[in-house]
Amino acid sequence: MSLEPDKYADVLYEVKDSIARVVINRPERLNAFTPHTVRELTLAVRRAGADSEVGVIVLTGAGDRAFSAGGDVSVESEDTFRAGDESFDELMKKLYRAFRECLKPVIARVDGYAIGGGHHMAYFCDFTIASERSIFGQNGPRVASPAEGWLVSHLWTVVGMKRAKEIWMLCRRYSAQQALDWGLVNAVVPPEQLDAEVAKWAQEMLALSPTVLKLVKKSFDDSVAAIRESQDRFDILNQVNPGFFASGEQTEGAEAFMEKRTPDFSPWR
Repeated sequence: MSLEPDKYADVLYEVKDSIARVVINRPERLNAFTPHTVRELTLAVRRAGADSEVGVIVLTGAGDRAFSAGGDVSVESEDTFRAGDESFDELMKKLYRAFRECLKPVIARVDGYAIGGGHHMAYFCDFTIASERSIFGQNGPRVASPAEGWLVSHLWTVVGMKRAKEIWMLCRRYSAQQALDWGLVNAVVPPEQLDAEVAKWAQEMLALSPTVLKLVKKSFDDSVAAIRESQDRFDILNQVNPGFFASGEQTEGAEAFMEKRTPDFSPWR
């Protein structure tokens, strides 16, 4: 996939054959995203949603190692988590609101790692098409990266409550085939067939009524809107541990990750 930058620093954007391709372009960081990356992704998705030439949006990562390794741990801090409307948490919610509000089908094209925030970015898309070498999983509890609200709970609507809790609370890694078996992805193909498979799904939807597709997508979204809206009213982290960042727990998780060692969270139990 060859795309040229268009007004973005961390994202590549192209419209061709009625398909908008939005690419996280940080392969040197396994396409881990910063707050700036998420802002650009949101702008790109909204741009595609407003473009009458676009019928389907494809979200992917540059290179063949990762869709996205999630939030860039090196920039996570209390400032980035609690920066009001510009916090990591709120910026991710704005991105997923953009996915929903455009009402056009969004396909996650996953080749390689879809971990942490990259994983929930993939399961928030309407469809997920993965290569056989893809790996899925969450990372929040492993690195003490706060995750709360409907960014977390949406997963149970995809795989069921028991599986969702296992994925989030054990931080295991899952193969593409297991992800397919659990309903995390829609199709798994060899890497060399990934682009063709994504194109096939996109073309099938481009042949359908765009208005009816919008109605169907909004119907699914509205079915879980009450849960999302109720969770938006509460600061869950502040309820569970109001002194989280000052306690050193998040620092231990981030430093252990950067130093490639197992964190010791026993002081915070």
